[in-house]
Amino acid sequence: MTADTRYILKFEECHEDCVALVGGKSTGLGSMIRAGVPVPPGFAVTTHAYRAMLGNGGLEREIAEILEGADSDDVDGLDAISDKIGAKIIERPIPPAVESAIREGYEELVALCSGPNGSDTPTDSLPVAVRSSATAEDLPGASFAGQQDTFLWVVGIDDVLTHVKRCWASLYTARAIAYRMERGFAHEKVYMSVCIQKMVNARSAGVMFTLNPINGDRSKVAIDASWGLGESVASGEVTPDNYLVDKIAMKIAKRTVSLKAIEYRAIPGERRVAKTEVPVDRRDAPCLSDDEILALSRVARSVEARHQRPQDLEWAIDADLEPPNNVLLLQSRPETVWSDRDRVQVSESNHSTLDYIVANLRTGVRLRPAELDSAESGGVH
Repeated sequence: MTADTRYILKFEECHEDCVALVGGKSTGLGSMIRAGVPVPPGFAVTTHAYRAMLGNGGLEREIAEILEGADSDDVDGLDAISDKIGAKIIERPIPPAVESAIREGYEELVALCSGPNGSDTPTDSLPVAVRSSATAEDLPGASFAGQQDTFLWVVGIDDVLTHVKRCWASLYTARAIAYRMERGFAHEKVYMSVCIQKMVNARSAGVMFTLNPINGDRSKVAIDASWGLGESVASGEVTPDNYLVDKIAMKIAKRTVSLKAIEYRAIPGERRVAKTEVPVDRRDAPCLSDDEILALSRVARSVEARHQRPQDLEWAIDADLEPPNNVLLLQSRPETVWSDRDRVQVSESNHSTLDYIVANLRTGVRLRPAELDSAESGGVH
């Protein structure tokens, strides 16, 4: 079976010519791995797997029939259609060949993440993030990113398989259906890949841009950071620490440390992620050291140089790893607001990149960590 027909591809096998198979997330991760950027390992469930699922017992026809009555202005109606399609996908068994491929991929990932003797990680206990990656997410003039679901701290192959189906189902959220209708995208022409990636035990996490997203200044790296996993930043639940780094001199040009009252943390014994209060003594403490800020900036600069355009990145500091190996990138995609404008280098703004994220990129992002305490939360892993 060639890469063009396989149901899974390791991240390092995801090249730019595979974007129709694995979407932008896995393509970006593969590019970073080949460039020597530290990335948690994983694999992509390709669109061939999704299409095999659609062909399972006429599912594609059933979805099309349900969508016939969709009205992009009817919010309640779209919610009902979304629920009906989601139930159809969840209740349908995954085709045996697809299930076998995903099982094999997860077992290989467990083995890769085990110790030298292969005994440190039990076969069914590696926590992973299961992330949607629709193939239309990065199309020019459209912003599909954030319309589908991400699930954190998914443990064991049975739960992985369940959450792969939940990612497929999230291609038909009410918001995604309405957006495609309003933009004239045919539902049957948008396919879903799924990223399965080893979870990071994040001490701190956030987003960064290889320009100042407030004014487009390409001489800076802008970092937003908070305690724990990164969804508290992307969802706007905390005001993050904000850093601007001069990417030429590699010096911190500006820092703003904020009060950070909540964080998302894994509770391994309970196999879930929970929103918890930050201890008082850490709330107004910086969640990154200067060395970590500069390490992140160097990584961001190298990724930008490889892609030859500004980047929007997600990152984490892994509490289980020693410096400098604890700085990990989780996603890289092209920055879409300033990249096509004339280059500028201007004085710093007083705004945090959080304002930009909320206003331009992350609005409405749906995050559903597996077994998350709060029923609804926004953000990305």
